[in-house]
Amino acid sequence: MLRSSNRDSVPAEGSPVLEEILRGNRFSFGENWTYFLRVLTEERIREAGKSLQNMLGVERLDGSSVLDIGCGSGLFSLAARRLGARVHSFDYDPQSTACAQQLKERFFPSDSAWTIEAGSILDPDYTGRLGRFDLVYSWGVLHHTGSVWEALDQAMRPVASGGRLWIALYNYQPTLTSWWTLVKRAYQCVPAALRPLYVAPFFLYVTLAGLVADLLRGDDPRRRYRGLGRRGMSLWHDVVDWVGGWPFQATRPADVVAFAKARGLEVVTVKTVGRRHGCNEFLFARPPRLENRA
Repeated sequence: MLRSSNRDSVPAEGSPVLEEILRGNRFSFGENWTYFLRVLTEERIREAGKSLQNMLGVERLDGSSVLDIGCGSGLFSLAARRLGARVHSFDYDPQSTACAQQLKERFFPSDSAWTIEAGSILDPDYTGRLGRFDLVYSWGVLHHTGSVWEALDQAMRPVASGGRLWIALYNYQPTLTSWWTLVKRAYQCVPAALRPLYVAPFFLYVTLAGLVADLLRGDDPRRRYRGLGRRGMSLWHDVVDWVGGWPFQATRPADVVAFAKARGLEVVTVKTVGRRHGCNEFLFARPPRLENRA
């Protein structure tokens, strides 16, 4: 199990992220990921790798390049690197990049095939320098930028010819999206010491609802609560992210698909949550360019 140090990953005074957090305009995503690293196990890392393999339909990523937009804890960058990919990770939050750096130092020290840096998907100058990648990955990130459509547009640009884009975005619900907006805004006003109490009822609801769903399907509920049913993630930290994650925007699947098609991407897979809350997943592909032949 990893142990993390908050001291090494706190945003510096005067940083735009810290100023936004102090003003209540941004959830401290990096802080949540710092705590997540304390419960990160080898089993969780393997499950993250399996989720990549299953969604992409591959066993390995050798020879592929991966861009991890909003890398968070760095878990999926690590999983992609373990599968043989060359990985570039970036995040707007310096605590998140510190988490990813910690994982790299533990598992791939001095590895030139995994690079990590601070950057914003909303900065076209930065994204314009990234180059092209075989897989662009951004799970549950773009809807937290405050400008989801601009972020989505920028995320599509680095997808190479023949490459793929895998994203997850909050599902829009006519009534509940407004309610969740209020929940998340209220979280920013709750004193830090009381925030676990604010999150607790939501955690209880998710736990009980998940237990019932698992029993009805005949699944082993213990997998969910060890994080093994959710891409190797931690249920508690997922709920904290869900309740506190601000900025917050939600999208309709049909709108996302139309947006991607208008930018030359083709649909490979769409997994929706229907009318429920949660994230819809999208896997798009950019058709290979046809070479001119004499």
